[in-house]
Amino acid sequence: MKISIINGPNLNLLGKREPEVYGTQTFEDYFELLKNKFPQIELTYYQSNIEGELISKIQELGFTYDGIILNAGAYTHTSIGIGDAIKAVTTPVIEVHISNTYARESFRHQSYISGNAKGVILGFGLKSYDLAIQSFL
Repeated sequence: MKISIINGPNLNLLGKREPEVYGTQTFEDYFELLKNKFPQIELTYYQSNIEGELISKIQELGFTYDGIILNAGAYTHTSIGIGDAIKAVTTPVIEVHISNTYARESFRHQSYISGNAKGVILGFGLKSYDLAIQSFL
């Protein structure tokens, strides 16, 4: 089984950025834990701050991988293009957020991804990624 985690803007700053919201662990360290917990899965990871690069990665993986876990960060609330890319591919996508977006600013309540995703997991910290992986098993 091949699953890719794709993270959007500012998620490269996990461990440094707003630790009261996002925690103190880097995603790279957490990704190593995930690979050890799920050795039977070929896990890959990609992060970009650029919307078009995220769309290109979804298109690249979206016909050959068994699953994509996507945390599009702020693009969740603004990018029709990312939503359309998810709709265009055959690989199921799970939308993930570290924080509970509904407990935050009202603009974060809108998602252009959710309607095209297989499911949405939010508010469980980094464990949201773990839960998304389990949903594919």
